[in-house]
Amino acid sequence: MTNTAKILNFGRGNFAGQERNVADLDDGYARLSNMLIEAYSGADLTKRQFKVLLAILRKTYGWNKPMDRITDSQLSEITKLPVKRCNEAKLELVRMNIIKQQGGMFGPNKNISEWCIPQNEGSSPKMRDIPQNEGKSPKTRDKTSLKLGDCYPSKQGDTKDTITKEKRKDYSSENSGESSDQPENDLSVVKPDAAIQSGSKWGTAEDLTAAEWMFDMVKTIAPSARKPNFAGWANDIRLMRERDGRNHRDMCVLFRWACQDNFWSGNVLSPAKLRDKWTQLEINRNKQQAGVTAGKPKLDLTNTDWIYGVDL
Repeated sequence: MTNTAKILNFGRGNFAGQERNVADLDDGYARLSNMLIEAYSGADLTKRQFKVLLAILRKTYGWNKPMDRITDSQLSEITKLPVKRCNEAKLELVRMNIIKQQGGMFGPNKNISEWCIPQNEGSSPKMRDIPQNEGKSPKTRDKTSLKLGDCYPSKQGDTKDTITKEKRKDYSSENSGESSDQPENDLSVVKPDAAIQSGSKWGTAEDLTAAEWMFDMVKTIAPSARKPNFAGWANDIRLMRERDGRNHRDMCVLFRWACQDNFWSGNVLSPAKLRDKWTQLEINRNKQQAGVTAGKPKLDLTNTDWIYGVDL
């Protein structure tokens, strides 16, 4: 009789062909301080806001950058949320100062004392007493944005809530008295295509890029020019595009000409003024260009071709 043993395999099944999805630091990582992690954990954010926050952390700290240009479509790809919902949550985070915005750049705000969000129990009364969700909740899928209180307003002036109850006009540049679009409402509709928005004033990423280019042009003739409200500038550019039928290239070309012209350089310092004076600027530029290109022809005094055919 042979002494044999039958081996039964109760081990793991056959996982051949199955993809292993294991996180590895070699694939990249985001450096995040323990203080920020604890602050995020204690923040009473909605699920949507938290997902968008993590996506922004991934697109910034994940690339060792404090800020970066992050589109709503990029956030949507990471969070698996609709683009519109990503835009709403992003703007809410900006208003709460959890996320900083500089033009079209976004990034985490490490200065926790500037945050303006509700906290879990145990937080200071100053933070707990902040009114939240006075507007419609995102869960209702209403088209209006939230009113998030007035404390710690964003440096960019991102929402109407940061403006005092007194009617105060927010000038878009050194050309005082300029304004655009309709008056802002307390609850402004969040625009899904907006790369920047302040109340009812907004613009796409291309509008914002054109606005930033124009300000760089202004600084060439006025180095001390103060930073404008880019939401207002982008809004004026959007209006020129949508209502006047202009394109970004024509706007920038005419604006550059105005900045270099001896007379107009001191009078056109913003997109709003460009829009207001467009017809005059175009006429003057065309006249100037015609005067240069249509000068008198040079006379060749040695040419005697004119004499042919003349009977002497």
